[in-house]
Amino acid sequence: MYRIGEFSKICRVPVSALRYYSDIGLLPPVATDPSSGYRYYEAGQLPRLNRILALKDLGLSLDEIGSILDNDLSAAELRGMLRLKQAEMSRAVAEQQAQLDRVESRLRLIESEGEMSDYEIVLKEIDAQHVLSLREIAPEPSHVGTMIGDGFAALMPAGIMPTAPCFSLYHDPEFKPDHIDVEIAYPVPADVTTAPQTPAGRSFGHRIVPGGKMAVTIHQAGYDTIDQAYGALGKWLEANGLGMAGPPQEAYLTAPDDPGGPITEIRIPVE
Repeated sequence: MYRIGEFSKICRVPVSALRYYSDIGLLPPVATDPSSGYRYYEAGQLPRLNRILALKDLGLSLDEIGSILDNDLSAAELRGMLRLKQAEMSRAVAEQQAQLDRVESRLRLIESEGEMSDYEIVLKEIDAQHVLSLREIAPEPSHVGTMIGDGFAALMPAGIMPTAPCFSLYHDPEFKPDHIDVEIAYPVPADVTTAPQTPAGRSFGHRIVPGGKMAVTIHQAGYDTIDQAYGALGKWLEANGLGMAGPPQEAYLTAPDDPGGPITEIRIPVE
């Protein structure tokens, strides 16, 4: 038998690792001196240790390795576990590559503009939402605020409380400041499908606004400068090789008269 230090030299594994493997039951010593506490190993344990090291090198956790060694898994079961690990590692590599691509695109933007953008843009997975909505052609951008207020004037007296900030969707294939196809969406519980007409005589529709991956930024200023945020989003999409996959959305996180000023989350579905 070998004392733990001698066994460490033979197998080229640190004593600290051998002690840890012993403590978690993965590779207990064959004997322990009750008076000194010395741990003793034998050469017959080397195959098990080598298998632990080989499986650890494949990315398996010590818990997974213990399950493999102690439950005498079949070749098919081991193959299935390794395929799951392969898929997990592939996803991690893809996520790292996507992060690297975003770093490279940010560097290109900084180099082209010579400074950092005022807008931080991230990709978010946005959930689908049940909404009551108003849709019409707005003759000017300020008309959107009128629609929002009219909708709240009908919902609040009826006791219908939105479950999230209301948001607008812009359905036009191109921007026309005097002909804006806009939909104002008020997120509501799934069982709320109707509401009274608004004071201005508008009627609500009910639908589910699809979710999905979206490029998102925050505009913390008045609506008269919101074009700057859209411009930053457009540059970011181009730099990252992404295209629009649906109507842009503006979620109104604060009211226009909020003491801190309006805060708008702009979302663009991407593909």
